[in-house]
Amino acid sequence: MNVTPRWEHIPHGADIGVAGIGPTKAEAFRQAAIGLTAVVTDPGRVRAATDVAIDCRAATDDLRLLEWLNAVIYEMAVRSMLFGDFIVSIDGDQLHATARGETVDIDRHEPAVEIKGATMTALAVSHAAGEWRAQCIVDV
Repeated sequence: MNVTPRWEHIPHGADIGVAGIGPTKAEAFRQAAIGLTAVVTDPGRVRAATDVAIDCRAATDDLRLLEWLNAVIYEMAVRSMLFGDFIVSIDGDQLHATARGETVDIDRHEPAVEIKGATMTALAVSHAAGEWRAQCIVDV
């Protein structure tokens, strides 16, 4: 089965959900992070000028997704950066990633909101019909 990697937003009251879909778990996590950036701005507007290493560990896929997205949110906040793409690998309970982005440019990026954190609401990582899906609601 041919799975097209993609991200989606999930409507949720005052907050918003992100979902990453891909043929592998790592690709689904990558797409979820791109969807996270898309809450703030168009990921296509973000240049890959700086690489930031991100590592996280969790016992389950669900908790690893939560740790991953919160690590991306943390790096965006403390570095005043946006990330347009990611290189993600998962080995056991460990996720290794490189976030590729640049410092926020208010005029070019036109940020819509600030993301406060990923939540356990609708948190799920699943595999069905040859496709991985990684999703949760983020607090904006």
